Amino acid sequence: MRELWVRVKPSLSEEERIKLIQKASDVSTGFIVDPDDVEMAKKTGAKTVISTSEKADIILVETLKDILRVKKRGKTACIHITVQSKDDEKKITSAAEASTEYIIAKFLDWKIIPLENLIARIHGKSRLITLASNAQEAKLALETLEIGADGILLETSDINEIMKIHEAIKAVKTRPAEIEAAERITLLPAEVAEVKPLGSGARVCIDTCDLMKEGEGLLVGCQSSGMFLIQAEVFETSFVATRPFRVNAGSIALYVLAPGGKTRYLSELKAGDEVLIADREGKSRTANICRVKIEWRPLILIEAECKGKRVKTILQNAETIRLVTEDGTRSVKDLSPGDKVLVHLEEGGRHFGVLVKEEKVIEL
Repeated sequence: MRELWVRVKPSLSEEERIKLIQKASDVSTGFIVDPDDVEMAKKTGAKTVISTSEKADIILVETLKDILRVKKRGKTACIHITVQSKDDEKKITSAAEASTEYIIAKFLDWKIIPLENLIARIHGKSRLITLASNAQEAKLALETLEIGADGILLETSDINEIMKIHEAIKAVKTRPAEIEAAERITLLPAEVAEVKPLGSGARVCIDTCDLMKEGEGLLVGCQSSGMFLIQAEVFETSFVATRPFRVNAGSIALYVLAPGGKTRYLSELKAGDEVLIADREGKSRTANICRVKIEWRPLILIEAECKGKRVKTILQNAETIRLVTEDGTRSVKDLSPGDKVLVHLEEGGRHFGVLVKEEKVIEL
């Protein structure tokens, strides 16, 4: 589990310190406090208290000797080191080799490369907590080398910023255990009812900054309440090379499922935006878009029925476009009524991409 620590500054009034701990205790896994505030923090609701005081749950230390002293007493130690040079990286490595449970690393001018070095050296030996000033910095630290830091330390009394960082931590799914534990998207087999070639129209290719494999792609559909899983271009043929970063997503007016349970129109997407990659088991992850390519191509309408609901999508009419099934894929050129493909169904309507389950919407 990634952690979120908040430093409670002693410069705040006692009332402000108490209020901060009370408001952040539901999302923060630990609070760094002044020695005089240890008892107050525990009574106020802090799950874990970090301080130089011996009464703290985790004891802050300054040197390797202090680490050994704390560990001999059966206590949990945390050392705080500001990283300005290679020597500071070595200090952190030495602390990890001394079996220090927690290491707080504060990076100054150089942030990413030193963090990469430390993750590579100490991951699995100590829990690395890094300082972040906003959600963007936190996300970067948590995703570096895919493994990322083990937690974020915030030095703010702004509860809104703390909540933003908490959401950023929840959204990061880069470690295998996080991916496996992530909430699955429900996919159901739908029976193809009609396949109808259409004229030419604007279709969208989404090139991501990620690589997809067989069974992975994007969820798109004419209706926000029913989306088809379209596989990335992962198959190589004698005519076309693989493009595992790309999903030929279909007509420009289609909905596509985005992170946070939201939808976007394909027409809205641009480089830097986020989309949700999903596989046939419903596992999903977020990917950034590298480019959006719109071209005019022959299209094909596909309608399918699932749980009494008819859902539709419009894709390019070409052999490379494949819909994901329970045990494989089917090219749109080979698709026939009676075939089964995977779809995602939702109840309700959408208001600017946000699901409103209670809203009654008719989409034809």
